[in-house]
Amino acid sequence: MWPVVHDLGIPALQADALFASGLQRCDEPSAGQVRQAIATAVRVFGRSGCAGRVAQEFGDHPDTAVIRMRWARAVAGAAFAEPAMQPGPHAEAGELHVVRPRLSADEVAVSPGAGRRERAVLLAGRQDVT
Repeated sequence: MWPVVHDLGIPALQADALFASGLQRCDEPSAGQVRQAIATAVRVFGRSGCAGRVAQEFGDHPDTAVIRMRWARAVAGAAFAEPAMQPGPHAEAGELHVVRPRLSADEVAVSPGAGRRERAVLLAGRQDVT
């Protein structure tokens, strides 16, 4: 008899986690709900816990487990195939758009190691630090 090899890749982990989650097929979940359910299941059960729940369900109810796993693989694959975030305004140009707060000259001159009182005095423009 040939040994059984379990797929240890990310898509298999995602399918196992979705299978172990409380999300149901009849809920018709969105991609965001699927991602959230997978993240929660992995955080709560861990990788081996998700795999253990899958194995237990296949042992107890093999007919329904096959149907649920087909659904979990298809839905998890679709949820992670589409981007989680929409690209920014400059994505088509291949640029990154970074927004940073502008600091005044006084704020830039303040040392990050200075205490709160010294920082407040410097920002207020007073020179009498006691």
